[in-house]
Amino acid sequence: MKYYSTLPITAICAISLFAALIHWQVIPSGFELLETWQLFFADYFYLLVFLIILAESIVYVGFYFPGQFFAVLLVVGQNPGPMQILWLTLSMVAAATLGSLINFMLGRKLGDHNPEARSQKTPLKQLLLAMIHMNALAFFMFAQGANHKSPRVVFLAGLLNLPYYLLLIAGTAVLSESVMQIAENTLLLVSILLIWLGVSLYLDWRRWVRQPRVK
Repeated sequence: MKYYSTLPITAICAISLFAALIHWQVIPSGFELLETWQLFFADYFYLLVFLIILAESIVYVGFYFPGQFFAVLLVVGQNPGPMQILWLTLSMVAAATLGSLINFMLGRKLGDHNPEARSQKTPLKQLLLAMIHMNALAFFMFAQGANHKSPRVVFLAGLLNLPYYLLLIAGTAVLSESVMQIAENTLLLVSILLIWLGVSLYLDWRRWVRQPRVK
């Protein structure tokens, strides 16, 4: 991206818009909509999990859907065995990978390309840091596409998601939904976005200071 602060500013605008629309009852909450999906896809459990994770993995849209938290509730209710855990993991990984690919392509089409970033390699630690939260991964992939990076990063994230979702599903029986509830907390998410914005503004300021001045 041309400016580091572009994405966090638009992200804060998006989450604020969703919050306002839900507060004024213009649209239902994401959780209510997912409950409707649960009734509609009652006989297609794996497809339901796939669609829930896919919805949350799309950039900006993920602020509306508490996908992972809702999926955890479904898993807890199912009390899955080993084979069910395997199929659930594959469903989630396929959905997250498809979502990453969509975000990458959206970045290429809509993003503000930064020529300087294209020549720079993406450190693995940046990808691992982005994978802490699904919304962070969505914006990371959007930025990768905007900067015309190699699409291999999408499939690398998919491979890394295999152990992540396996541990997530296997751990729900022990941890219940309490940890995921914290991860989906709106206040926590806004705090992370504000920190991201602060760091981005600092990086934009540093770039502006280092630019040669035309006399």
